[in-house]
Amino acid sequence: MARDLVLPSHRDGGQAQYPATQVPEDRRDEKLAEVLARARKHLHESLPVAEPARGVLMSRRSFARRFAAATGTTPHAWLLGLRIRRAEELPETTGPPVEEVARLVGFGSTAVLREQFVRRRGVPPRSYRRAFGRAPC
Repeated sequence: MARDLVLPSHRDGGQAQYPATQVPEDRRDEKLAEVLARARKHLHESLPVAEPARGVLMSRRSFARRFAAATGTTPHAWLLGLRIRRAEELPETTGPPVEEVARLVGFGSTAVLREQFVRRRGVPPRSYRRAFGRAPC
């Protein structure tokens, strides 16, 4: 919640202001779990829905339904959320420039990262880094 309100993430003494958010997923579905793990490892790459659907031998629509049943969201929204969370983590823990963060998390450009960040966090990535980062801006 603090992150959504753009409040400082740490209290005095280094205590986290908010817990890390988790993405719900169905661990009983091994094929889907493999797809999710692969997406996490290859976050910086383009990941069209057709590719994981082929990997589990399903049509795109069947895959999307199964994915939504297991995670509670669409493949695109899940991947976008994962990329945004990773983009938040990088400035919090390291000091790569925003351009490098965009590349590392799989956004096509810095402009796309900035647009998604402002849409979801209400501030651009550099402002987020100043508020939450432990690395120099």
